[in-house]
Amino acid sequence: MRVSNVTVRKRLVLVLGFGLLIFLIIAVRLGYVQFALGDWLTDRAEDSWSRDIPFEAMRGEILDRNDVVLATNVSAPSILVVPRQVKNPSDTAEQLAAALNMDHKKAYELVTKHESIVRINPEGRKISKEKANEVRKLGLDGVYIAEDSKRHYPFGSYLSHVLGFAGIDNQGLTGLELYYDENLSGEKGRVSFFSDAKGKRLPDLADEYTPPIDGLDLRLTIDSRIQTIIERELDIAEATYNPDGAIAIAMDPNTGEILGMSSRPDYDPENFREVPPEIYNQNKPVWMQYEPGSTFKIITLAAALEENEVNLEKDTFNDPGHIEVAGRKLRCWKKGGHGHQTFLEVVQNSCNPGFVELGERLGTDRLFDYIESFGFGKKTGIDLQGEGTGILFNRDNVGPLELATTAFGQGVAVTPLQQVTAVSAAINGGYLYQPYLAKEWVDKDTGEVYSSQTPIVKRRVISEDTSNQIRHALESVVALGTGKGAYVDGYRVGGKTGTAQKAKDGRYLENNHIVSFIGFAPADDPKLVIYVAIDNPKDTLQFGGIVAAPIVGKMMEDSLRAIGVEKRKDQIEKELAWNDEPLIEVPDLVGLTVNEINQAYYDLRLDTSGEGPEVLAQSPEPGMKVNTGSTIRLYMGDKKETND
Repeated sequence: MRVSNVTVRKRLVLVLGFGLLIFLIIAVRLGYVQFALGDWLTDRAEDSWSRDIPFEAMRGEILDRNDVVLATNVSAPSILVVPRQVKNPSDTAEQLAAALNMDHKKAYELVTKHESIVRINPEGRKISKEKANEVRKLGLDGVYIAEDSKRHYPFGSYLSHVLGFAGIDNQGLTGLELYYDENLSGEKGRVSFFSDAKGKRLPDLADEYTPPIDGLDLRLTIDSRIQTIIERELDIAEATYNPDGAIAIAMDPNTGEILGMSSRPDYDPENFREVPPEIYNQNKPVWMQYEPGSTFKIITLAAALEENEVNLEKDTFNDPGHIEVAGRKLRCWKKGGHGHQTFLEVVQNSCNPGFVELGERLGTDRLFDYIESFGFGKKTGIDLQGEGTGILFNRDNVGPLELATTAFGQGVAVTPLQQVTAVSAAINGGYLYQPYLAKEWVDKDTGEVYSSQTPIVKRRVISEDTSNQIRHALESVVALGTGKGAYVDGYRVGGKTGTAQKAKDGRYLENNHIVSFIGFAPADDPKLVIYVAIDNPKDTLQFGGIVAAPIVGKMMEDSLRAIGVEKRKDQIEKELAWNDEPLIEVPDLVGLTVNEINQAYYDLRLDTSGEGPEVLAQSPEPGMKVNTGSTIRLYMGDKKETND
């Protein structure tokens, strides 16, 4: 049967159209593969050919507020093996084992492992430059030296619990290293080379280098001048008293910036594996919780003053040595009591019954409102892990006895940092600041400040007038009361002693106390708050005024001098105890001759330099107070020649 031409043409058009459709589909698919999937397929192909040698990013340095380096990096290369490129596994293993002081069998297993890249770990991980050069000179096929680094802490155990440490992979494990690990660590880089299916390097393809992105540098609020003083004094205290532990915190009360922080026992972050975890995991200033003792009385005092429940100068209290509450006698630390006294003297004498009276005047709700407002019972929010919250009585369970003991710092548990932030609020005008350590993030290459932290005010707790009264009362504690050990001539220091009992299995321990002192200066315009606690000091009377106060006094004097606070003469005169050595005022000797000075019979030693008949300059300056028999340095000369 004959097919018509029309039918043939229709069929041809149909076939042609179908062919064109198939061609169009193929063309679109090829275009899609070429243009849309081209880069992806190329990357997949390169991934199957490429082998990466990783390059660690340089971890950001940690600096103090004046750019003293506290944590940095040192070169520590690592050995990598590409097993498929190893031509003689037995010989390569033997040479690697000898160079890295490792087991030959282990080395052989590593260089013959069925993996693209193998690390020699731990023997070839983060080794010295000298050892890396030794391996490099062997010229072993398939063995590569990867540039790497490890964390270095230039000052050893200095600030160890705050800084923390980084692990073998440069990851932060404790302290600030962990808390800010993401910003410090940066992003890894790599060198990529290309190989065939058998792992042999392709000679015609160039290596590709992806540079690492270094981490940001962290500038802290820490002042290494103050931190050094803290470390020195804690070392002396440890050698003197052999305590179970020791704590020190220094803070700017007007910002919440932590200027120094340390505890004992400490450790070297680079050798953290050599100490038990309970040492490096416990940053006591933020973690430890214990009864504060008499330092807590500052909060009761602040509440009573703010609520107009006491006039320190006019109101009086008689202390027979105890006070009876709910059928229990709560005793004063001084046997027989302090007798009749003003409430200013109650503060100076750290009289427990007097503070029980203040607690009763306030009542449970008002006292606990202030305790919570000052930040107790909650974390301060400092940028460190493991912060404790402290322990307070549930108000529903507070009876007269619990109210009384809380008023003088017994039956509650607080952290050292909570005490520092609370006392700072009491003496800075009433503002509770959140403490912090990270001051600024800095670009490693440009030095540009990436971001910075500004002080955070949580709330105002008391008025300026109340704060003024607290500062005056606590300055009198140091000059006239239990805190005389912290008295520093020329600096108006205020503060409060604390002697806290330690409990175990529900009972207080005998002759085992945490003795403490919290001080601030200058009393009229505080620039620095320092808290020190010594846990169970040996071979001494365990009182805060005897052990901790002198330590704070020394820290305070040297720290204030270090930050440029000048001495003054307007402080409260210290009331001398029987064992205090009296101070004498340095006379004005300028213009006098040595004979005139000797005839005046000053109880001082003279150290003269220069030639001439009379004194042109002296040190210390006139009006400063020094110990009897102190040396006065004199510069001698001729005033007439000077004028000429």
